[in-house]
Amino acid sequence: MPELADAVESVEQLTVVWRAMVLDRDPAADVRDLPGIAVRWADCRFAFWNCVTLTEAGPDEGLLGRRLQEAADIMRAKSRPGFLWVFDGLLDGEARAELDAAAERAGLAYAFPGVGMAGDLLPLPEPAHPELTFVRVTTDADLRAYADLNSRAYGFPPEDGRDGLDGSTLWKERVYAYLGLRDGVPVTCAATVEAEGRLFVVLVATDPGFERRGYGEAVTRKALYEGARVTGLTRATLHATAAGAPVYPRIGFVPNSPIRFYGLKV
Repeated sequence: MPELADAVESVEQLTVVWRAMVLDRDPAADVRDLPGIAVRWADCRFAFWNCVTLTEAGPDEGLLGRRLQEAADIMRAKSRPGFLWVFDGLLDGEARAELDAAAERAGLAYAFPGVGMAGDLLPLPEPAHPELTFVRVTTDADLRAYADLNSRAYGFPPEDGRDGLDGSTLWKERVYAYLGLRDGVPVTCAATVEAEGRLFVVLVATDPGFERRGYGEAVTRKALYEGARVTGLTRATLHATAAGAPVYPRIGFVPNSPIRFYGLKV
């Protein structure tokens, strides 16, 4: 079943990459692999580092309901909000149809959609954009600029993005993170990181005042190009928001599992 295999790959990539990101943020973070649930929770202000995801393939409606309740209970025990990620491709038709109602019974509220993507697309040609200069993130100032771009793009207070990335050695040394500068000012960013034989694209963002100019695609190509050049990897994966999803097929990514994000009901 290609759809199931793609969804399993997408979930596994999330759990691998988020383990590294969350433990980088806090070595004492809650990182557990429970029956049917992976917890990757830094309990920090940057909500994307507070993650729970369902990992079982083909749960029936009863098991799905129990897992959603367990996930909600884990989230309620935390001091900071985060998201439950549910990959539709892991669910059969009946469980998929029941998902939103079961989530509501567990005290979860649908937040926004996403989609997993993957492709055997590397190497790419070295990218260029006539309005951008690319700079790798190697300093604390670069990293703060990267965090601030994500905060602006996703509507977070700047302190939230900084709480996720400030001071990270991982992001400055092992992540292929790039800023796209226009006239010396950071306006877009993207990163790739090696994850079990693939490059995973993470935290792509463009300043809302500079959208629809091809900046996000260009800087993503740069992060993929440099990551592949160093690692020799040929397959890449990512999880896109609905806003960013149209960019990636132009690079060569193929959508696979839709993703539903849930938060706790307020």
